[in-house]
Amino acid sequence: MTIVVRYFAAARAAAGAEEEKVQLPAGASVADAVGELRRLHPSSLPRVLDAASYLLDGIAVRDLTRPLTDGAELDVLPPFAGG
Repeated sequence: MTIVVRYFAAARAAAGAEEEKVQLPAGASVADAVGELRRLHPSSLPRVLDAASYLLDGIAVRDLTRPLTDGAELDVLPPFAGG
């Protein structure tokens, strides 16, 4: 299956892209996708992924074992500073 990963703020800078398509096996979970992102961007992205939160098709992900579907959009949201 193919999912679209969208990166925001520091995640965008670490990945070097706003978004990318990622191939995963059928039945893959959000955790599997995060693992693949670590493999694809080993030098810069893992640290951001450790602190990031995720949206799957616009809904916050609390359980990384949540299954993905073909064509899903996974947003990587690093912590934002502000006040």
